[in-house]
Amino acid sequence: MILGVDHVQLAMPPGGEARARDFYVALLGMTEIDKPAALASRGGCWFASGDATLHLGIANDFRPATKAHPGLLVDDLATLQGTLEAAGFACTRSDGEVPGVARFHTHDCFGNRLEFQAVAVSTASATTNR
Repeated sequence: MILGVDHVQLAMPPGGEARARDFYVALLGMTEIDKPAALASRGGCWFASGDATLHLGIANDFRPATKAHPGLLVDDLATLQGTLEAAGFACTRSDGEVPGVARFHTHDCFGNRLEFQAVAVSTASATTNR
């Protein structure tokens, strides 16, 4: 039986650690966590916030994930969208495509697709928690 998700891994190009920190720490507010010593020599970065953990691993033949993506829950969707757009990251809203879910898609600094969803969405008739 699967009990949960430990982490999601995304790829990044060699030498992209500083750009990853600028995006995932400075813009998204995540915290960088130390990689185990046995893995640190491979490069990359690990980030966490709340129950979400993202690993960014080095891919020498890097190609961004333009369809596959993590879906991340956030407590203030509008503020995050504003922060990302102010930093030059386009956000595409897709509210209601999944009934009761407010969300948007964007791409990280490497072109990997990301989805952000509101933790709770109020509608005229009900509040849905995701």
